Amino acid sequence: MALTWRAVVLAALGIVPVLLWPVPGTVLVWALVVVAVCALDVALAASPRRVAVERRVAAAVRLSERTSSRLTLTNVAPRRLRALVRDAWSPSAGTVSNRHTVDLPPGEATRVTTVLVPTRRGDRVADKVTIRSFGPLRVAARQASLDVPGHLRVLPEFRSRRHLPSRLARLREMDGRSAVQVRGEGTEFDSLREYVIGDDVRSIDWRASARRHDMVVRTWRPERDRRVLIVVDTSRTSAARLGDEPRLDASIEAALLLSALAGRAGDRVELIAYDRTVRSRVAGAAGPRLMPAMADALAPLEPALLETDWSGLVTAVHERLSQRALVVLLSTLDAAAIETGLLPVVGQLTSTHQVVLAGAGDPEVSALRSDRSGTAEVYDAAAAARGEIERVAVTTVLRRHGVEIVDGLPDELAPRLADTYLALKAAGRL
Repeated sequence: MALTWRAVVLAALGIVPVLLWPVPGTVLVWALVVVAVCALDVALAASPRRVAVERRVAAAVRLSERTSSRLTLTNVAPRRLRALVRDAWSPSAGTVSNRHTVDLPPGEATRVTTVLVPTRRGDRVADKVTIRSFGPLRVAARQASLDVPGHLRVLPEFRSRRHLPSRLARLREMDGRSAVQVRGEGTEFDSLREYVIGDDVRSIDWRASARRHDMVVRTWRPERDRRVLIVVDTSRTSAARLGDEPRLDASIEAALLLSALAGRAGDRVELIAYDRTVRSRVAGAAGPRLMPAMADALAPLEPALLETDWSGLVTAVHERLSQRALVVLLSTLDAAAIETGLLPVVGQLTSTHQVVLAGAGDPEVSALRSDRSGTAEVYDAAAAARGEIERVAVTTVLRRHGVEIVDGLPDELAPRLADTYLALKAAGRL
């Protein structure tokens, strides 16, 4: 039983009879009156457990976008339902107003809507629906919490999509410049032409020659649409806070922009999220199915407080790729993590694939390097500069192994990675 402010007022009104009849039994009699009124009001209230509740919510929504949770309430009790309904969600679901007043005659139904503006990506599960049913006097109420399932997947915001139009324009320029293909060694058929002395006899197309009554050969061109494997590191280094978000969120933004760009370029894009095991995977999605699959796979990722198993990651890459491809590692550029993890095994990747290592830097460290306003700030700047020297040293070693390095602040990482991809594609290094 729940009491309302009216019960408090009713109890306070007992001061009047106490003043009129100042005897010890007056207080007891008034207390019994209050209890009786509350009990009668509760008895006349509709049972909250005899309310059929159905919740409808969108399957997915992008971070910071609005969606709604709709409750359909049907009063199957024989009494009128006067109730306050609470549609409970976790705080990160961003409920704007989740309490609704309902007045339902027996057998009728109504619908209430709770606006949701999620503040974190991932899966958000609805809590219970609490119904507080008041009696006719609204002095007291009966209350029950019902389990009503509800699930909302909050997709990444994809803020970096604002960089996509300019990169697509550059991609179209590249395609225009390469309209006349260079014939030569390759795996894609280009055209037929007449045989000339010096041509490889293995290129002769005997069926076409028989039809034309002249010797013709096939010409080939290098394959232009390549495989792109994006590896998102979900280990402890991805949990580092860069401004208001973890490093993992910057990696997700970069992965989404690169996927959109490479997909529009016709490349076959795959993704794995890895620390010591594969946390998520996208394979076989292309065209309009690619970006929804990427967003859905990246949405529930959370950093794991584990060290990356780089040997296992190399094995996972080789299992996915049998031919040369572009392998993009979205991880960290911290010297200690690279020296003990990636550096010993990077040769196994670069011997077969074109490897790009991209990592977001810490804006606070960048600010420390330039601040020398006091003694403490000078020491902080020296420590930050020392870390930068170590990072440059280890990335130089990686470049000698053939690894392309992409570095930038969280908001800069995605466009810089897209520019690196376009540069590699224009140079024919994919």
